[in-house]
Amino acid sequence: MISHALFCVLVTDSCSSPLISSLPQSSFQSSSQSSYSYGAQQAKINRRDGAGGWSPMVTDREPWLQLDLRERMEVTAVSTQGRANSQDWVSRYMLLYSDTGQAWKQYRQEDGTFEGNTNAEGVVQNRLSQPVRTRFLRLVPVDWNRSGWIGLRLEVYGCSYKSDVADFDGRSALLYRFNQKSMSTVKDVISLRFKSRQAEGVLLHGEGQRGDYITLELHRGKLALYLNLGQLRLSSGRVAVTVGSLLDDQHWHTVVMERFNRQVNLTVDAHSQHFTTRGQGDSLEVDYELSFGGIPLPGKPGTFLRKNFHGCIENLYYNGINIIDLAKRRKPQIYSVNFMFTYSQLSLSNSEESVQVLYLLFVLLCLSLSLVTGHKVNDGLWHSVSLDSRNLQISLSLDSEPPSTIDQWEQLHTRGSFYLGGCPVSGCRNPTISFQGCMRLISINGQPISLQHVQQGLLGNYNELLFDTCSIRDRCLPNLCEHGGRCVQTWSSFSCDCSGTGYSGATCHNSIYEPSCEAYKLMGSSSGFYSIDPDGSGPLGPTQVYCNMTDERVWTVITHNTTEPVRVQGSSVLQPHIMDLNYSASSDQLRAIVAGSEHCQQEVVYSCRKSRLFNTKDGRPLSYWLDQSGERRSYWGGFLPGVQQCSCSLEENCVDMNYFCNCDADTDTWSSDSGVLSYKDHLPVSRLVVGDTDRSGSEAVYRIGPLRCYGDKSLWNSASFYQDSSYLHFPPLHSELSTDVSFFFKTSSSSGVFLENLGLSHFIRIELSSPSVITFSFDVGNGPMVLTVKSHLPLNDRQWHHVRAERSVKEALLQVDQLPLRFLQAPSDGHTRLRLTSQLFVGGTSSRQRGFLGCIRTLVINGVTFDLEERAKLAPGVSPGCPGYCSGSSSLCHNRGRCIEKSSGFACDCSQSAYGGPSCKEEVSVSFERESSVTFTFQEPFSVMQNRSSQASVWREREREREGSRAREDMAFSFVTSHSPAMLLSVSTFSQQYIAVILARNGSLQIWYQLQSDRAPDVFSPVVHSLSDGRLHRIRLHREGRDLYVQVRPTPILLSVLSALLTETTSKLEVVQAGARGFVGCLSSVQFNHVAPLKAALLNRGSSLVTIRGPVVQSNCGALADTLSSHNLLGKTLTFLLCFFTVFIYLFIYLSIYPFIYLSIYVFIYLCIYLFIYLFIYLCIHYVIYLFIHLSIYLFIHLFIYLSIYLFILSIAGWHTPSTGVSNQASS
Repeated sequence: MISHALFCVLVTDSCSSPLISSLPQSSFQSSSQSSYSYGAQQAKINRRDGAGGWSPMVTDREPWLQLDLRERMEVTAVSTQGRANSQDWVSRYMLLYSDTGQAWKQYRQEDGTFEGNTNAEGVVQNRLSQPVRTRFLRLVPVDWNRSGWIGLRLEVYGCSYKSDVADFDGRSALLYRFNQKSMSTVKDVISLRFKSRQAEGVLLHGEGQRGDYITLELHRGKLALYLNLGQLRLSSGRVAVTVGSLLDDQHWHTVVMERFNRQVNLTVDAHSQHFTTRGQGDSLEVDYELSFGGIPLPGKPGTFLRKNFHGCIENLYYNGINIIDLAKRRKPQIYSVNFMFTYSQLSLSNSEESVQVLYLLFVLLCLSLSLVTGHKVNDGLWHSVSLDSRNLQISLSLDSEPPSTIDQWEQLHTRGSFYLGGCPVSGCRNPTISFQGCMRLISINGQPISLQHVQQGLLGNYNELLFDTCSIRDRCLPNLCEHGGRCVQTWSSFSCDCSGTGYSGATCHNSIYEPSCEAYKLMGSSSGFYSIDPDGSGPLGPTQVYCNMTDERVWTVITHNTTEPVRVQGSSVLQPHIMDLNYSASSDQLRAIVAGSEHCQQEVVYSCRKSRLFNTKDGRPLSYWLDQSGERRSYWGGFLPGVQQCSCSLEENCVDMNYFCNCDADTDTWSSDSGVLSYKDHLPVSRLVVGDTDRSGSEAVYRIGPLRCYGDKSLWNSASFYQDSSYLHFPPLHSELSTDVSFFFKTSSSSGVFLENLGLSHFIRIELSSPSVITFSFDVGNGPMVLTVKSHLPLNDRQWHHVRAERSVKEALLQVDQLPLRFLQAPSDGHTRLRLTSQLFVGGTSSRQRGFLGCIRTLVINGVTFDLEERAKLAPGVSPGCPGYCSGSSSLCHNRGRCIEKSSGFACDCSQSAYGGPSCKEEVSVSFERESSVTFTFQEPFSVMQNRSSQASVWREREREREGSRAREDMAFSFVTSHSPAMLLSVSTFSQQYIAVILARNGSLQIWYQLQSDRAPDVFSPVVHSLSDGRLHRIRLHREGRDLYVQVRPTPILLSVLSALLTETTSKLEVVQAGARGFVGCLSSVQFNHVAPLKAALLNRGSSLVTIRGPVVQSNCGALADTLSSHNLLGKTLTFLLCFFTVFIYLFIYLSIYPFIYLSIYVFIYLCIYLFIYLFIYLCIHYVIYLFIHLSIYLFIHLFIYLSIYLFILSIAGWHTPSTGVSNQASS
């Protein structure tokens, strides 16, 4: 990445001179003054003349103090002081700046304001993170000593600022012509500063004949860079990057574009974008010239292809060349188009710069006339509006759109007052929602309205307005939504749309997926495809893997593009066969999965015929593979890295013991060298190179298996703390904008600090403050913020408990076990960055007091797992691991079951599992008949549909959408039925929200979500074929915000709530019919979030929370259906094999044995005929026996073959023909 160091402006002693001390009294102005002795001219720092500083009138509603520095200066710091010998001082203030003293812009630190004084005599200096170049400064007090009044003395530090400025009037341009025909560069640095009141305009353009071009322009108030290197214009080489917003504010903005080959940095003010250009080109080739301010049309002077820039540009440098200086000195390289250049410092013309701006916070009353435009008007750009009510017609026009009109019966006469931006409550006939924005150039009946007269009280009246500044902020710049979340803003705040990102939370910080297959196994999941996020909230995204969950291990399987055997011929060392392996996960994701696993392996099979792996003369590898880092490896399994041998050498069974590999024997027969690569640092295989198949009769066949890993190293990484003063320390947290912490703990102590990290004034801490209370506290400069969760049961019970805490720029949250989340909103304009400097302490504090006694495991911060065991080996009072049966990696309790430590063993708490039994593995199933149902009523502290605490229930209505973005459900159940339609499961709330999972009339699965009563329900149909087939089906649903994940075993489907609607023919009638029909069949293992409602209903039949209607019988139908399905599959397999064997035997008999039997009988019969030829009766018997034997054999064999063929066809059809039910399967 290109460094920005060259373009940072450093605040050094060379630019820190005092700027106010030498200013005359006329340079000081204020909104008001208590008297002359309290005037603005008294506001120099340490001054004691007069009243010893400036103080405004007590009646001044909007006090301010303004400085005129006489010329543009570079300001680097501001110091403030209270009024001498008084109780008057400013404790917080805003700083505004302007080039003209009329159009102002607020200088924003982190929260937009500066810390002031705490007494009258102390001096507080605030250095500006980015120096500002300006002539006028205005200081606006925000808060002051409430025991006194506003009092201020100040000093400003900086240095003189000189620049070369050019004024572009929208019809002009500067052309910089090269000395040669074209200029080809591999490195470019372009820097400039500009200000404009126009949202469109070209700043720079250049292009070449081979298709290269560079264009830098303003587009809708943003800066857009179009860059193409060596590719056709319609190809993938084109790159468009947009930075900044609201750049048409008539204030200076700094632009720096740095390029080296295809690496580009684009910076506007303090916002940067780094990107890599696509395509193969490394150099930018521009022909003849670069144009600034517009794109002239060749051969037509004064004609431009795009809208020209209208405004000022200063200090324009192209690769170290000062373009404006060359133009000032009339150098021949510069050619001007319609350009009137002046040598003095330029600014916008008076007609533009003197426009006053009105900043409105109230309602604009208007007529009931709507205007539909082709674009949004809430885009932060200036729009012109015109309302005309002449000639019995009212017309409303916006920008250049055609006007919208309505006709009247009589002329509209206006009388009384015009209200702009609002009106008194008593005078509003038609109050509407508030208008928030800026207005300028207001005229009524052709007469311009002087906002300066309004401000001075000479015209009209106003309330809560800011003059001369438009304080619109783009709250989505920078975009604080993580992981690709879409930023949506209002006037005072922003929110994040996390749809389709795989993340949730206020800033899309938390992954909705588990980090590993092991974690899914602990949740009770079975084998199948799953999306895992190996670094949680870290920068890596989720990826799909196959989780093979066996009784012994949980394997994570990652496939690639070459799973079938590949035959190779004609390759040599100079022209080898190369196969690149593309995995279903990125290289970073693969590294994270491998690093987090206990063991990984990958099988490599290499079959050869006259194809060697190593050169027999010098031992050079003729074939090899590349590891995850691209390093060449030549070992083929069974040996540690660096040994060029095959597994047969280790096992001492090579076909020729003179060689270390079977293939090196170089025989004409097929041989094989197979092995399992298991050195994690080298996995997975990224490329295979085969180089010895170019000789006569030489060929090879290879196959590379998928990457397979098991074990999650983070799940049981733990440490035991057994001294009050013990702790583990790690480097400080560097997560200024968002931090998430999760861990498990168990203890018998009543209090203790789990985690603490301190800064100069900032801190973050999580602790057990009492036996049943967890506290999460932090301070980012807005004062300490505290979140607590109180459990109804003690937490120091020597059992594992889970803690999750998160802090972002929007909110903070804390959750303990399955207790409700606790939320705390962050101030909308407060400090946002958490700055920590000391070490991170785990299990203790820097003061070595209030340490934690017990065990901590699985500590994860911002997606990074902390290795507690390794650090505990070196820390006094801490030991790696944690004692107890429930502290190991073996799964003692399954399906969400919780392991409970006992004095002489362990027990499984299955209360939150849908399963039962000693280890939570036995399915809880219920057989339903028609008109039978079970209803379970949820009770606090459990929250349905939206995880929110009791505090959140009083949030205002405008927060409803933000709450919905964090709502989540996790449902799982199994069912068997032969009837449809059917109601499988439904969840409803008192607010008319509901979830319904049904089988439609055709047996397909449908999922209904009614989350908002004012809109139609969202309906999904992930499986279109019938599930009412009498077979066992397992369903898992997970919703996170607006994303729905559905798994119908074994195929997962990811759906978006907004794009997966069914056809218009779908109506609520489907749900009504399914509810009326109920459910007939078997339902088992029902889990809703952390509650097993079906199991709870069976165990609490007499409870007021349980309603049972009709016959409901607990049975083992779920397990039986699963067993019968397995037996049915085995029976179909055996039937198929038996029938196939029967047909084979028949064909053998018919073709070999049957002709021999037929001939023997025929000869025997005719010998009898010869002996008894003279006897008539024997002759009759001869024919009877002959016919009987012949026909019996013929009919028996043919009947046998027809029956076998019939059974063979039935057995094949049976693979696709569903059974009619559990009872039919049992009887068959």
